[in-house]
Amino acid sequence: MKRVAVLGAGITGVTTAYALAKRGVAVTLIERHRYAAMETSYANGGQLSASHAEVWNHKATILNALKWMTRRDAPLLLHPWPSWHKLSWFAEFLAAMPDYERNTIATARMAIAAREHLFAWAQAENIAFDHRRAGILHVYRERAGFERAARVSRLLAQGGLQRRPVTLAEMRAIEPALQGDFYGGYYTDSDSTGDIHKFTSGLADACVRLGVACRYGAQVTALAREHGKVRVATDEDSTVFDAIVVCAGTASRALAASLGDHVNVYPVKGYSITVQLDDAASRAAAPSVSLLDDATKLVSSRLGEDRLRVAGTAEFNGIDYDIRADRIRPLVRWVEQCFPGINTRQAIPWAGLRPMLPAMLPKVGPGKAPGVYYNTGHGHLGWTLAAATAELVAQQVAAVARD
Repeated sequence: MKRVAVLGAGITGVTTAYALAKRGVAVTLIERHRYAAMETSYANGGQLSASHAEVWNHKATILNALKWMTRRDAPLLLHPWPSWHKLSWFAEFLAAMPDYERNTIATARMAIAAREHLFAWAQAENIAFDHRRAGILHVYRERAGFERAARVSRLLAQGGLQRRPVTLAEMRAIEPALQGDFYGGYYTDSDSTGDIHKFTSGLADACVRLGVACRYGAQVTALAREHGKVRVATDEDSTVFDAIVVCAGTASRALAASLGDHVNVYPVKGYSITVQLDDAASRAAAPSVSLLDDATKLVSSRLGEDRLRVAGTAEFNGIDYDIRADRIRPLVRWVEQCFPGINTRQAIPWAGLRPMLPAMLPKVGPGKAPGVYYNTGHGHLGWTLAAATAELVAQQVAAVARD
């Protein structure tokens, strides 16, 4: 049986290890942290959102980025300081704009395929992850945003996703707790939410039961091609594998470059808060349905009865894990405005770096060298897409492993 190393134990790495192990492949999962899901898979927005499959390669994104550059609390914050990485990424981002419609449709299809795998795995392994199948409601404060959403919905429909327009009255019926002035919304009843950290940790435990060798606390220091195989050096030892799958998030770019591949992942920082709903009044005032507010670019997900996750913003500032108060404040303010009955005294802040490729589609499949594969660059949709891309890359690796 051939040996395969999966580099990274976030949502993409763990799902990849699981999909390979289910196919009888001997897998070693290598992660620099002491546990799985400790970086971008720790506290994201919680949405399994095929309805959020629209890629960002659109002129509206560029205009907003320029308009918001002077706002420290902007939903999309582009720091003006140049770097070669940032400039090259945006050049490729602009070059991908003609593929906006095609890539949006492809992402929607991938998201729908991912659902079935993820739900089946959770059931098979008895993973409790605060899964809530109550749909996702996109809300719009102005007519222009609502009308643009209609155009996006037509693209999503080509990818197989149905989301329906709803009036203000219908919005109130879907989520009675929501307060504020809105024009209308779009509702996707097939979408759902859940705790990515709980799911990934539970699936990592399932990997161990399937025989995966999990090497936590091991930092990959070098990769080298060696007679059709790949040597993986860590700060502990050096081992030769028949194949590797790079699922290393924002570290994937440097690892790929060492193997002769161009995988231009950029770290796009996002923030979240987890509001503890410790009192009955807060629990009653909190939403049950997941939301996406188009004006603020914020999402919310109810995780169990006693937690509300609110997440969003996109910040282009390189590798930066700092949690800034001026970026967290809009998230707290959004909760206080939209759900004024919630006590926000216990709001736990978090920041993570989304590994984003310029065309907004993940890199899934082989690299230039034999035995090198990638499953990385999912951006803001890692939770939504991971199960589908894991299945895809596992099929490719397992087919070669059987030869």
